Amino acid sequence: MCAGHPLYGVPGSDSGCPAPLGCRIVSCGNTAEFADISDEITGKLPPVVGLVLCCSFVFLIAAFRSVALPIKAIVMNLLATGAALGLTVAVFQWGVGESLLGFHSTGFIQVFLPTMVFAILFGLSMDYEVFLIRRIKEFWEGSARTVADNEYAVAAGLQHTARPISAAAAIMVVIFGSFLTASVLELKQIGSAPAVAVAIDAALVRLVLVPALMKLFGTWNWWLPGSGLPVRVGVSVRTHAPAQAGSAPADVGAP
Repeated sequence: MCAGHPLYGVPGSDSGCPAPLGCRIVSCGNTAEFADISDEITGKLPPVVGLVLCCSFVFLIAAFRSVALPIKAIVMNLLATGAALGLTVAVFQWGVGESLLGFHSTGFIQVFLPTMVFAILFGLSMDYEVFLIRRIKEFWEGSARTVADNEYAVAAGLQHTARPISAAAAIMVVIFGSFLTASVLELKQIGSAPAVAVAIDAALVRLVLVPALMKLFGTWNWWLPGSGLPVRVGVSVRTHAPAQAGSAPADVGAP
């Protein structure tokens, strides 16, 4: 079957034959088909990423009633995806550690890998994000919503979700990592990229960067246009010194 890809380096192949002849020169075979597939996937990647980011932003605003949290979640997801793809390129394209993993680098990665890793990681990481932020929001909504209450909510929410997130991520890393035992290079790439992405997202992003940023943002975490001031004046739910992580806050009738 002939693919509609011009013959590279052949005069007139990109614009067709002279008009009177009414023909167009195209190339055939696997090489042309792979070139067309590569162009199609690469061309569709920006719209896919844009659609996913826009939909995620809208859904997270509706779920958390916040502007800062959706933006932070999207930036963190892109950071984890970029880091995972960078490591994948270093290993499978540049050949770093190829002897350890038992393969010979071909000098490139599969063209569909960035799209696949983005889709898988964004789905899994959003699960972890919603799980973590929802727990933090429960502590926040039961407080007087001061700066100190935000810090306590972040610490308490992390305390209650760190183990489930770590366990779920470890299972996914093992599943994806099992593909590294395959003798087919494509399977090694398909398994290693999501495994690294999930490991980075769960260990570094969700359990370190996200709580740290939420503490720095303070009550701006929960600001939504039209919802009033980001800092609510009131008495903290904690009548004593900050409780140890994991202990329940003492309710004193938050307004």
